[in-house]
Amino acid sequence: MISASIPVTPAPTAGGSALRSISLAGPAGRLEALLNEGAPDARYAAVVCHPHPLGGGTLHNKVVYHAMKALNAPGFGLGWPVLRFNFRGTGLSEGTHDGTAESGDVLAAMRWLEAEYRLPLVVIGFSFGAAMALSACCCSGQAHNVQALAALGLPTHAEGRDYRYPFLSQCSLPKLFLSGDRDQYAPARELEQVAATTAEPKKLVLLPGADHFFTGQLDTMQNALTRWLQERLP
Repeated sequence: MISASIPVTPAPTAGGSALRSISLAGPAGRLEALLNEGAPDARYAAVVCHPHPLGGGTLHNKVVYHAMKALNAPGFGLGWPVLRFNFRGTGLSEGTHDGTAESGDVLAAMRWLEAEYRLPLVVIGFSFGAAMALSACCCSGQAHNVQALAALGLPTHAEGRDYRYPFLSQCSLPKLFLSGDRDQYAPARELEQVAATTAEPKKLVLLPGADHFFTGQLDTMQNALTRWLQERLP
C-alpha cells in the first residue's frame, strides 16, 4: 500500500509531551521506536502500529502520527504515553519483512511498554498494522493486559493479497473497526462482514466519504477514535 509520512524531530512536542527514541528487543532483532511520554496521571499506555512496510509504511506515517496525537495530546483529553515502532526490516529495525511474523513485533512493543509504565494497554493499528495488532492481541494468548483494540483502515484485500480474520469470532477484547466508507482496500460491505462475524464487544464506524488514508478527514478519525475510547474505558 502507498503510505504518506511526516517528519518527527526528537524534541518536546506541542502540548509539552517529551519524545524519546527507543530501541526495543524484538524477535528478529532490535526495533526502532519512538515514545511520546504522557501525563503523569495517565491511566493507560498505548501502542500504535504502522501500515505495510513494502508500501512505504513506517512509524512516521501520517495516520499513525495523528492517531498518536489523539491518544497523547492534552487537547484530546487522554494524555497517554504512546509507543510507535518500525516493524522488522523497516527504517533502523533489524530483520527482514515476513508478512505475518510481525505480530511478534507488536508483542515485543507491548511488553516493553507494560514494563516501562505498569499500566493497562490499548493497541491501535493502521492498515497492515491493524492486521498485525489484531493477530497479536487475539491469537497469541499474551495480551492479558490489553483493555481495548482499534483497527484503523483494516484491509480485506490489498496488493493482490486477501486478508481474513476468522480468529475474531473468538476474540472477546473490546474492538473498534474505524474506516472510511470509500476505503479502496476494504469495501464497506466486506468490512461489515468482518465485523458481523466478530465477537462482542465491538463497534464498526464508517466515516462518510473517507478513503483508506482518511484524506481530509484525519481530524474526524481522531475524534471518532477518542470518543470510542472514552466511552469504553473507565
